[in-house]
Amino acid sequence: MRFLDNFKPELTVESPGRINIIGEHTDYNMGYVLPTAIEKKITFKFQKNGSDKICHVYSKGYDTGFELSLDTIEISKVEWENYILGVLNEISKRTDKLRGFDCVLESHVPIGSGVSSSAALECGLAFGLNEMFDLGLSKMDIVKLSQAAEHTYAGTKCGIMDQFASVMSKKGHVILLDCESLEYSYIPIHIKPYKIVLLNTNVSHNLASGEYNKRRAQCETGVSALQKIYPEVKSLRNANMDMLNEVKDTIDETVYNRCAYVIQEKTRVLEAVEALKANNLKRVGELLYETHEGLSKMYEVSCPELDFLVAFTKGNDAVLGARMMGGGFGGCTINLVHEDAIEEFVAAASKAYEKAYNLKLTWFEASPSQGTSILKK
Repeated sequence: MRFLDNFKPELTVESPGRINIIGEHTDYNMGYVLPTAIEKKITFKFQKNGSDKICHVYSKGYDTGFELSLDTIEISKVEWENYILGVLNEISKRTDKLRGFDCVLESHVPIGSGVSSSAALECGLAFGLNEMFDLGLSKMDIVKLSQAAEHTYAGTKCGIMDQFASVMSKKGHVILLDCESLEYSYIPIHIKPYKIVLLNTNVSHNLASGEYNKRRAQCETGVSALQKIYPEVKSLRNANMDMLNEVKDTIDETVYNRCAYVIQEKTRVLEAVEALKANNLKRVGELLYETHEGLSKMYEVSCPELDFLVAFTKGNDAVLGARMMGGGFGGCTINLVHEDAIEEFVAAASKAYEKAYNLKLTWFEASPSQGTSILKK
């Protein structure tokens, strides 16, 4: 792209991926989640280009870019472009201050691994443009418009967790986020001598986004059934197992299982917070295993590769707990592993996984990190 010849960035922003300790598929059910940003980031470099409407965006990773005009933003056939276009569309609804810009981005967030590279892309772009053009958007505005961009242009009806964690995280802490009220608190995470290790299956089964939207619809079906007896139930956040059992005969078994998982997961998140505060890491690990069982058997968003890696950890004294993480159907497992055993654990898991699936495992440690921020002006 020709603009690269004269590219002199005036602003650099870093936007991280995220992990979620526990609380999977609860965000769009208005429950609780426990995410944090990680040190894997997308770096954005911006310059104003002096034009009124013309913008250029170039991805180093894809070695490709595109040009657009701010007055004709339309959905693209190229998937990654839609995260950019969606954000620009949402900004244009909120302010008329945006002008022509050039942006070069470089991602170190593994795509398809369940650490939400999409939220990092959306939030980093919005954060940088807000700073460069003095758009007057708050951090919460950036979170909400990035979520809306994913709904409208990327077509995934995600909850708010990924964008919230990408923007609002604080180093050395996890966030207890109430997805209904958006109230949140920072929980210090002290897990030494254990570390958070992500094992990436390097599979991404294509049904992920369609199945994600289907799970959301199934939960809404359950809520509709509950409302006939309990009109105050606006989401599964407001329901308990006794209520669900009352309507069990009016919904099919699949919808019942989906709702039961979400209701039980809501309780597990709050229990995990108390366990972290009490430094009861053994209980945190047990809760991770319980969550995986629910995601695999009741919510049915796991896959053989994820189940294999979680099962592989059981009986290993160096691992406190493991579960699949993210939307599902591939991506990573999150594991609490003793720091002295990480290399041996990863080597054994890699060997077993390759033997079972003829696939290479990749891995990385994840440390709770700062949210989207300016690297330099």
